[in-house]
Amino acid sequence: MTTAQSVVDTLRAQGNPKTQALYARHGMAADRICGVSTAAMKTIAKSIRGQQDVALALYATGIMEAMYIAGMVASGAKMTPQQLQTWADGAAGMQMIAEYTVPWVTVEHPDARRLASKWIASKHEHVAAAGWCTWSGIVATQPDAALDLAEIEELLTSIPAAINTAKNRVRYTMNGFVISVGGYVPPLLPLAKKIAAQLGAVEVDLGDTACKIPLAGEYIAKMEATGRIGRKKKTIRC
Repeated sequence: MTTAQSVVDTLRAQGNPKTQALYARHGMAADRICGVSTAAMKTIAKSIRGQQDVALALYATGIMEAMYIAGMVASGAKMTPQQLQTWADGAAGMQMIAEYTVPWVTVEHPDARRLASKWIASKHEHVAAAGWCTWSGIVATQPDAALDLAEIEELLTSIPAAINTAKNRVRYTMNGFVISVGGYVPPLLPLAKKIAAQLGAVEVDLGDTACKIPLAGEYIAKMEATGRIGRKKKTIRC
């Protein structure tokens, strides 16, 4: 029987120092990384698919790869709001977890909008970033008829005045939210374009990496040119 400990043992055995260094350059806490590729993590996740208890135990280890696998396996709909809050709080120093894993499960929960709105107001960078990414996932997956467009419009229009004083990863995820609204909510496309033009190039410290910050206006224009505006996703897991 697969247990959280057996998964952790596998992760430690498969760890690669080069992969560990790569994750560290992307902002992950070096002392909480094994150094396992996402491809290998996906293979492990398949072996424990549907095992909610194992997924929850994996997240509780605080090891980045175990937490990432937990997000691929756990059903957010089966989690409580308090469990989701615990996941968000526990993602400090782990931007892959805060900006991917936590939103993956949260968007599946009925309280996703409430939690996302609560989180974006947090003083903790990783929690606020998780909130904006959760909102991006909500607009990307839920039909427009299920969205409160006035609420999303209010969020959009708040960004230009707030982004310059926001914390580093929060600026990154705010920019991503503008892109998501423009790309997935056709009624708000004109407003998203307007906000994107106001933002221009958003400055974010991405550390010792070759990553670049997408220009929201250009990204939305590419989605428009390829006919992808309004094409909702079934899931934001990747």
